[in-house]
Amino acid sequence: MKYLKFLIIGIIFGIVLVKSEAVSWYRIYEMFKFESFHMYGIIGTAVLTGIILLLLSKQLKLKNTEGSIMRVPLKDRGLTRYIIGGSIFGLGWALSGACPGPMYILVGTGALPMLIVILAAVLGTFVYGLIKDKLPH
Repeated sequence: MKYLKFLIIGIIFGIVLVKSEAVSWYRIYEMFKFESFHMYGIIGTAVLTGIILLLLSKQLKLKNTEGSIMRVPLKDRGLTRYIIGGSIFGLGWALSGACPGPMYILVGTGALPMLIVILAAVLGTFVYGLIKDKLPH
């Protein structure tokens, strides 16, 4: 019962992504071919909204669910790892037609082959966890 509000927000978020066609393989294909502004508009709106909400939370000293003031942790500098990681993420996104959040939404819409993509993503995360200490970061 404690997490019901998160489930409801997730369901609403899924409905919004489906209705805005953000989970459409065709829209993602258009984006990667630079043929349409649709997905760039959605992503840009999400980034702008996130920036505004982070600035507001900092200004108003909002607290998280645990009662502590929300803070964004500083990231380590390192252009190479972000380029490599972003390229791997983008390649997986382009090949599967979905980034991590919409993969689950697509399963909910009946695209059951996405279960293979989810399994591959979980396996990739597991393998990264095994070899992360050996990687140069």
